Amino acid sequence: MSDALKGTDGALRCPWALSTEDYVAYHDTEWGRPVHGDDALYERLCLEAFQSGLSWITILRRREGFRSAFAGFRIAEVAAFTDADEERLLADPGIIRNRAKIAATVANARVLADWAPGELDELIWSYAPDPATRPVPKALADVPAITDESIALSKALKKRGIRFVGPTTAYALMQACGLVNDHLADCVSRKSTLKGSAL
Repeated sequence: MSDALKGTDGALRCPWALSTEDYVAYHDTEWGRPVHGDDALYERLCLEAFQSGLSWITILRRREGFRSAFAGFRIAEVAAFTDADEERLLADPGIIRNRAKIAATVANARVLADWAPGELDELIWSYAPDPATRPVPKALADVPAITDESIALSKALKKRGIRFVGPTTAYALMQACGLVNDHLADCVSRKSTLKGSAL
């Protein structure tokens, strides 16, 4: 039996999407849809790291604040941040003011600034599993928190110097960026997500 629930518009969705309007919009238009581009993937990587230990809605509602604070997550610009910038960020109420996560965000940009254009995109997407090997989740219990691929992706990123990217964070990134399609079987977004990707 599916865990998908009916929203106010009558459409079935993953139950987590129905708690707030912010979630509905994110679920319907972004989550599980393919994301490409180094800066775009860097943003998702950073936001997932900031989410660690918090609810996603906390991050989602501060997303524009994060974008403003971190120069639109343009890798080259964040890589040039100074100690003064990090202190500025620690005083910014529009983001999560966690010193370790802020430092990791800047340090990761400095690492990525030395990569070739498209290298982050290529690395992350090389860990997308074959969709034919993945069962379609019917219930929330069918959706894993980590997978062999997320463990491998986490190790690969850490080996290259990327911080705050454990297997759970790596899997959340894979879900958010469309490397996997974890919309439930009866969810209205599962089919629309399939149309927009190879998943």
